[in-house]
Amino acid sequence: MTDLTTGIGFALMAGVMLGLYALPQKYTTGFKEENTWALFFMLTMFAVPLIATFGIMKGANEVFAAISSDVLMTMVGASILWGIGVMMWGKAIHHIGLSLGFSLFIGTVILVGSLLPFFVDGIPQGNALIAIVLGLSFVLFGVISNGRAGILREKDNQEEVNEQSASMAKGIAIAVIGGLLATGFSLANAVGRPPLHEASLAQGNPEWVTALAVMFPIFLSGGLIMAGYFAWQLSSKKAWSSFKTPHFSKNALLILIMAFFHYAASAVFAYAAFKLGASGNTVGYAIFNTACVVTAIVSGIITGEWSQASVKAKRTMYSGLASMVVGILIISVGNNF
Repeated sequence: MTDLTTGIGFALMAGVMLGLYALPQKYTTGFKEENTWALFFMLTMFAVPLIATFGIMKGANEVFAAISSDVLMTMVGASILWGIGVMMWGKAIHHIGLSLGFSLFIGTVILVGSLLPFFVDGIPQGNALIAIVLGLSFVLFGVISNGRAGILREKDNQEEVNEQSASMAKGIAIAVIGGLLATGFSLANAVGRPPLHEASLAQGNPEWVTALAVMFPIFLSGGLIMAGYFAWQLSSKKAWSSFKTPHFSKNALLILIMAFFHYAASAVFAYAAFKLGASGNTVGYAIFNTACVVTAIVSGIITGEWSQASVKAKRTMYSGLASMVVGILIISVGNNF
């Protein structure tokens, strides 16, 4: 199997994992929303990375000590922006709904996050650049179509539409700004991977372990912001006492599964970007996020979210999915030019 095929396969796998990671939260009992997501972020940002990194990677302390302070501070700063962006995404969904919020956020992430590594890795030349830009155009058209389909579906509930219209402009602004900040993940990966890869190999680690080294500072830095945010949320919503539910053990197991898949998706993406070569951060990021969107929408179809949607809404959604798949194929082929 070639590195190109391996990279595309792992990028798709990462996107599917990220698109499905939140499903277990539907089966928690006795938790408020703040309890579920606070415990999730504590596990996925701190517990899982700490166990995975120091349990698997040889010479972890030496690996991170070998990185220059400039690289590390750039990764920390970009990761903090990513953490803020993810939180803003949740706020945007509150204002404008899941479909539009998801599409605007991920659309911004794909566009900016895919182009940002060009400033670190260099701009591809000739046909490769044309194919990547063309593929991104198809992906963005698909994301916009899916957002429009979501709006059409939500028009069946006029009361919800009236409530959303008052804060629509605010929600759109939050989603776009959040998407811009969340691209800090792509920048941190592009800046940190080369020196961390070299340092990890020097300690006798296999190539794939570099993904753990890259995710460690990203998740811990972004997690600091999220820890403060959810501590405030739990206090303001008086939700701390909800952790005392008799269903805590079951809830914790479900949320641990969410945390594992969320972390694993990011680590698998980092490995995919490496396997995809010089334009891996751009190509891998586009494939990763597109596969995530497609998976989330398909799972929504399977669980009946679109059963009452109009023919027009479904047709718009299907055309968006098709456009995103075409975009992935163009980007994947273009990376081999």
